[in-house]
Formats: sequence, structure tokens, C-alpha cells
Amino acid sequence: MYTKELFLNDCMLVFGRTAGNIVDIPGSGEIRLYDTPLIAFADANDKLFEQYKQPEIIGSNYFTPAEWLISAKTVISFFFPFTVEVRSSNRIDRTDPSQEWLYGRIEGQAFITAYMTGLRQLLQEKGIDSCVPSQDERFGIQFEMTSSDGIADFHADSKWSERHAAYACGLGTFGLSRGLISKKGIAGRYASIIVSEKWQPTGRSYTGIDDYCIKCGICAKNCPAQAISLENGKNNILCNAHVEKMKAKYSPRYGCGKCQVGVPCEYRAPGLRKKVG
Repeated sequence: MYTKELFLNDCMLVFGRTAGNIVDIPGSGEIRLYDTPLIAFADANDKLFEQYKQPEIIGSNYFTPAEWLISAKTVISFFFPFTVEVRSSNRIDRTDPSQEWLYGRIEGQAFITAYMTGLRQLLQEKGIDSCVPSQDERFGIQFEMTSSDGIADFHADSKWSERHAAYACGLGTFGLSRGLISKKGIAGRYASIIVSEKWQPTGRSYTGIDDYCIKCGICAKNCPAQAISLENGKNNILCNAHVEKMKAKYSPRYGCGKCQVGVPCEYRAPGLRKKVG
């Protein structure tokens, strides 16, 4: 029997053997992009996945796990924390992303894609069906214009959301910057896979969507695009415009990440300690 424990052990083995987590950056040398991932599980029939179809959350275009994989039993979410080298490098310049962060954003995502492909192959060998929504040809995002207090913004009605999957699995809650704060902080990237095997859910140690955020406002102060505020949260239009500027400057790489470093939630979930303490 292929148990949850055996799968978790294999996740670490695949992480170690997947190429691309160590990159050679011109002028900086070799660095490792990610520490080992946090992994959490949710029942594919968890009511949250159906609630995500509500327009005020994600929207009607969102696919539930069973719409991605008819035999869906479990959703598994992964948080890949950036290493200290990647994080610390991005604190130096207040406006532009560091080379290490840019490589973490682009080459790092390529590594995650290869890792998830490796997991799918492993599961197939075990006779377990799976689907990685972000790599599926059906995946897509529909952007809708919105406004709040007369301020223009846009909402992404996505067929799948890594952050919302992670929230359902118990990995963390949303922050003021709309990133997801895990127990290892906010600086990193998420991925998920839906499988036909039924494994015990992790459970959620929170009830609110932003329990781990202490609303300190430091991410807003760090934002070079002034896209974050305590009053209105994050403005996607302003954020996206800044990232596009960085893309024009550093193409083929792009990124920012200033809201994820030099903040209390960079390495931990500050709201969790406050809640349990």
C-alpha cells in the first residue's frame, strides 16, 4: 500500500534529484534557490473548493478538484521557501529586484514545473491518477476590471489558484499584499497537485483568511509601486505596471518581491504566534 508517509518521503527524494534548484548566476556564482518544501493535504471534497466559485472570492471560471480530475480524492499543496541567499539579496535595493530574486522567480518556477512533472511520473508508476492544474492545457485566467472607492483595479478569475489551494490545505493565510503566509513565511512560491488517492487532510489551524497577518503595514512601506495600503490592500494594476517595468529592464527575467522581504512574515507567521500566545 502506498501510504501518505511513503509519498512524503518520495517528495523529498524527488526534490533532491530534480535539476534546476542550483543555478549559476553571472557575477554571483552558484546559489541554491529553494529550501525543502512544506507540504499539506486537503480532502478534494472540502467545501472551500466549491465556495471559491463565488465572484467575491475567485469566480465562476474556477474549477473544483473533481472538474480537473474526475477521480479526485486529495489536493496536495507545496510551499517552496526561498533560501536565505535569495531573500537577503532582495533587501538591498529598495526598488529593483536582485539578480538572485529574478533567478528565483524565473528559473525557480522552471524548477518547480520540473519537480511537479517528476511527482506526476512517480504517482503514475504507483497507479495513482493525478493532475497539476497549472500545467494542464485547460488552465487559464480571465481578468475583470473592478474599482474600490473610485480606485481602478482588476480581479483575476482563475481556473485554479495556488494560494487558495494552499489555504484549503492548511499551509497558511493571506497577507495584506495578497501573498500567502506560511509557517515558514511568505517569501517563496506555491504549487499543487490533485490525486486519486485518499490521504488524511492536514487540517487548518486558522479560521480567518488573514489570521497570520498582523497588519503591520511594512509590506506597504516596502512596495516601490505604492500598490499596497492598510486601507485598500493591494492594487493589482499598480503592482503589475511596476513588474512590467522590471521585465523591460531585466528581460527575459522579471519580478519584484519587495513585499516579501524585510517584513515580520518573511520567515514565519507572526499572527500565529500572537494567536496561540
